[in-house]
This record gives sequence, C-alpha cells and structure tokens, in this order.
Amino acid sequence: MPSDSNLAAANTASVNETIVAISTPPGRGGIGIVRLSGPRSLEIALPLLKLRGELEHARARFAEIVDSETQTKLDEAVVSYFAGPNSYTGEDIVEIAAHGSPVILDLLVRQSLAAGARLAQPGEFTERAFLSGRIDLIQAEAVRDLIESQTLYQARVAAQQLGGALSRRIRPIKQNLVELIALLEAGIDFAEDDVDVTPDAQIQARIDAILAALAELARTFEQGRIVHSGLALAIVGRPNVGKSSLFNRLAERERAIVTAMPGTTRDLVTERVAIGGIPIELVDTAGLREAADEAESIGIQKSREALAAADLVLVVLDGSVALRSDEADLIESLTGRKALVVCNKADLSYEPSSDPASIDGNGTHRIRTSALTGDGIEDLRSAILGLVQGSGSGAEDNMLTNIRHHQAVTTTLESLAAAKSAVAHKTPHEMLLLDLYTALRQMDALTGETTPDDVLNLIFSTFCIGK
Repeated sequence: MPSDSNLAAANTASVNETIVAISTPPGRGGIGIVRLSGPRSLEIALPLLKLRGELEHARARFAEIVDSETQTKLDEAVVSYFAGPNSYTGEDIVEIAAHGSPVILDLLVRQSLAAGARLAQPGEFTERAFLSGRIDLIQAEAVRDLIESQTLYQARVAAQQLGGALSRRIRPIKQNLVELIALLEAGIDFAEDDVDVTPDAQIQARIDAILAALAELARTFEQGRIVHSGLALAIVGRPNVGKSSLFNRLAERERAIVTAMPGTTRDLVTERVAIGGIPIELVDTAGLREAADEAESIGIQKSREALAAADLVLVVLDGSVALRSDEADLIESLTGRKALVVCNKADLSYEPSSDPASIDGNGTHRIRTSALTGDGIEDLRSAILGLVQGSGSGAEDNMLTNIRHHQAVTTTLESLAAAKSAVAHKTPHEMLLLDLYTALRQMDALTGETTPDDVLNLIFSTFCIGK
C-alpha cells in the first residue's frame, strides 16, 4: 500500500486530471486501443462515439467512431467501461478498441486532448493503480516484466508476481517484524506499570526467525536474476573442434560460418535463444591458439574477454583426438565456475584419451555430442538448463527477480543483524528499535509503502506509454 503522501498526490491528480494514451504498440494492426482514465473519462469519450446501448460497468458495447466536427462515421469499435474504484487504476476507465489505423487512433487521442484530457506519461496508468492501492509496487513492476517477457517462462513468473505471490510471501515476514517492534514499544511505554520486559532470548528467537525467512528469500535472487535478464554462454575451444557448428545447432539456424579450414571465426558471433524458457545469449568465439596474423590475434583476445565475462562456459573438444595440455589447462582454470566440457565429433572414431571420464579434478560437467548428426544436442540443452537452474527451489511464483527488491532485502538483513548484535550486547531497547525500524522501512520500500517519490518516478518512467 502507498504512503499517505502518495495517496494524497494520487487523489489530487484523480480529481483534476483525466489522462489518455494509445495502449497498443505503434504501427498498423488489426486492433488498436485508446485508453482514458480519470473522472471525466465518460464525459470526454461519449461525444466521440455513437453507442449501441448505454455503457455499463465491466460491459463491452459496439459503437461507431465519429468525427466530432462533422459527426461522420470513421470506424467501428468495441468500447469497454470500468467504473472506479473497481477498475485497473481505481478511477473511471474507458477503453476504445478500434481497427489499428494510426490515423484513427491519433484522431481519438487528439479529440480527447481537445476535450480536456492530458496525454499520459509512461507507466502512468499503472502508477495510478499503485497510488490508489489497487496493487503494490512489486505487482506494478511485474506489469512491466510481463510486457517485456521474451519467453513463456518469464511471462509465467511475471504473471505470478502480478497476482501477488511474492507480496504474499513477504507479508508474514513483515508482520512478524511489526509484532516484535510493538512488543518492544509496549515494554518501554509500560515499564513503570509492572509490564514484564521481553527477555533477550525471546527477542533473539524472533529476530532469528525473521532473518531465516528473509535469507531464504534472498537466496532466490540468483535464479530470479537469470529468469529476468538471462545469461551469456560463451562457446570456447581450439580451432576446428566444432564450436560454430554447435553454436548453429543451439541457435537452430545457420548463424555462424562453418568451413573445414581452422580459424574461420575471427570475431564474436552472438545469438539470443531460449532454453527451458531462460533467455540465453550464445557467444561463438575465435579458436584459442597461437594467432597466425593480427586479425586472428584480435579475435582471440575478444574470445578471452568473452570467456571471462560469461555466466556459463562451454569448452568444446574434438572427441576424436587426444586431449591437449592447453585444453586441460583451460578446463582446470574454470574450477568453481559454471562450465560444461563438450566432447564433440562423437560420430568420428573414438579416442580414449578424450573420454569425458578422463577429464576430472575440478567438478566440471561433461557431455558428448555430434554437431554434424545432432546426437547429444538435446542432452546438451538439458545440461545447460541444469546448470542454469542450479540448486534453485523452482518456486517460480515468489522469486526475487529485481535488483531493487534484492537490495531492499539485503539491507533489511543487515539491519536485523545489527539488531541481533545489539541484543547480544545488552543494548537498551530504545536503541535496538532504531535498527528494527530501519529494517521495517526497507521492507516498506520493497512493496512501495514508503518509497520516495524519486524512486517511483524512476520505476514508472521505464514503462511504455499507455500502460
């Protein structure tokens, strides 16, 4: 829920302004939607339409769009009306779904502006939904994530958060913190009235319970960040081991040039794909060896940079020849990183010294493939997905996917740790409460109850106009 100051600002805006915008993407399409929100939505929209039936809350009506100057028919539309407070923004909303002609949609907006509406700012409809208390800030940010989803999995996670799943996970944690603060405040206020002061052991136990729940939530960010933003996967190895062929197999198209000549790839080639719903940027690199010329030297340097920056590394070997010492060194250098050793060319003669079982010592996962025949490619995708998911709980509906959320939780954990230390050092409860209130403010910022206006402006400015 928003703060009182935010609510006051929202109420003032609701009384004085009605906003309008095109809510569908720019360009021509089968359908285009113009949305109005505010107290004058009906008043402004009705002169633009010839309705077949009176508008009712949550009902759609067929209408003709007319030129307000000549009253001539321009298009046909379906018009929906939602009366506040039972609407997306908490205000009266009118949505006009016409054919997606930019000329007609622009005319509707211009006529609405002439009638007294104001052009909506980016994200202003969702901001009004937040300010009116219809959704909290986590849900508001999930609207943007849903719009920007590139995979079905991302959309599913965003939809769950829009439905309040993450907020519901946070709510009892915050409630426990509020109850602890109230308990300590009561002990201070009524200390002279023979009310027992809460024992330190009980305070420690309550703080520990809150810390444990928040720490578990914080651990979901590693997986949530990947779901939200994807990761970079670098394909590295010596020349002519099949890196570009594997790249094309994973990209499912002939994106990289493949020839029998070693060193064909001189620059980084990238392609965005989805594996198990996770967005992954594949990076095909130049073969790692002593450079034959300046161009290849630059390409190899870029390969090493891509290797260093990648979230996940595929080391590709030629499975038909013996493992080389520089390849073994490369594999060993990846100790502690997410990496897969891919023994490619499994369709050729088998060389025992390149057997994945002989590559050990650093815990790197290994798999055999043939980029030529496609054998092992699905196993490779499964192995990549397994490394991406790691030890995640798979609770896709309540992961931290946003860096702002993670920072708020991390800061809350720090304040609670300071409070726990204060209890251990017999610090007066008045001082202990300072740390607990700092933690509470961070949790309020997470859901938007005490979020500063400049933070709100930054968040909603990243939305598209009309949402």
